[in-house]
Amino acid sequence: QVMLVESGGGLVQAGGSLRLSCAASGIIFNINVMGWYRQVPGKQRELVASISRSGWSNYADSVKGRFTISRDNAKNMVYLQMNSLKVEDTAVYYCNAETVNGRASWGQGTQVTVSS
Repeated sequence: QVMLVESGGGLVQAGGSLRLSCAASGIIFNINVMGWYRQVPGKQRELVASISRSGWSNYADSVKGRFTISRDNAKNMVYLQMNSLKVEDTAVYYCNAETVNGRASWGQGTQVTVSS
């Protein structure tokens, strides 16, 4: 079982920056892809960015050029640097880890609120 704990959310003004962190623990040796998703009330959870163990990354079109995902395999951490934040980035952000067998684990979520 993989446990994920997010941190770094909060309130920021539009145009500002935040950095989210996610620590993985437990049975982590077979984690392949790690990523960040977000969800607002009444909408489906959506992928923000993901990164493979080898460092290949993927971004939602809405965040390209503003967000950067990174990963420290030695520390079992994944990060999301969010710059030029917009009001529409307001959501609960969830850390996700997927094993080579396709099993997914989720963190508890961290709130990001961007004010105008």
